[in-house]
Amino acid sequence: MKTATAASTQTDPVAQSLAKLLANTYALLAQTQLAHWNVEGPDFFALHEAFQKQYESLFEAVDEIAERIRALGHYAEGGVERFAAASDLSPMPAGRQPAKDFVAQLIDGHEKVSASAKAVEDASAKAEDLETQDLAIKRRQEHEKTLWMLHAVLK
Repeated sequence: MKTATAASTQTDPVAQSLAKLLANTYALLAQTQLAHWNVEGPDFFALHEAFQKQYESLFEAVDEIAERIRALGHYAEGGVERFAAASDLSPMPAGRQPAKDFVAQLIDGHEKVSASAKAVEDASAKAEDLETQDLAIKRRQEHEKTLWMLHAVLK
């Protein structure tokens, strides 16, 4: 068996799309945790608890995505700087902001991560990699459910 290198990840469309999903998911995890720490206002308890459940779920997703990259014979990227550089998510401002702004920014993040999962789904379907396609579908379902809940907060 040939050992994959970092360069080979960039030539494999499935691994490349998984690497983008990993970076975006990690960025969303960090943003959700930031919102969890800094949310204030009348909805504090509900949002604080919801954001914690969301970032814990994202932590598990990061591990699952990275392990799938490894299962495909490639190496997963890591490190805050690398993930920030590779992510499509805009930085979330730190500090005080209205709870609805945290929610709106997380909606944007979940939409981008869901789009990344769709890219993985498409690349893995083309490669006939049903295991990776299944992972991507499950990730999109999770983000769609979270998007529904976050949108409900803003109504």
